[in-house]
Amino acid sequence: MLIAVASKDGKEINQHFGHAERFLIYDVENGTATLVDERTVERYCSFDPDHPLRGHVLRSIADALAGCRAVVTAQMGEHPKVELEKLGVEPFVTSGPIKTTLVELAKVF
Repeated sequence: MLIAVASKDGKEINQHFGHAERFLIYDVENGTATLVDERTVERYCSFDPDHPLRGHVLRSIADALAGCRAVVTAQMGEHPKVELEKLGVEPFVTSGPIKTTLVELAKVF
């Protein structure tokens, strides 16, 4: 299964969802997590007086994460969590080493 991760350094889950300009895509199968892609997105947290809730950006991010079962970040606001769920992407907030954390997270699916 594919899981998207917000990471500043590519080693730890340590980035806020709204600050991510890229998501690392991991394939998690049989107790291993393998980096398979990197997808660039528009930052969710940026001021836009015409679109304060940034729904169009969330849809764009969800589209960029197509095929991913979940997105894992260090922090995420309630509005993005609810909207991502509606768009079919399960949000998880946690921290730790990417590969170890994703293998453990995959056990709940």
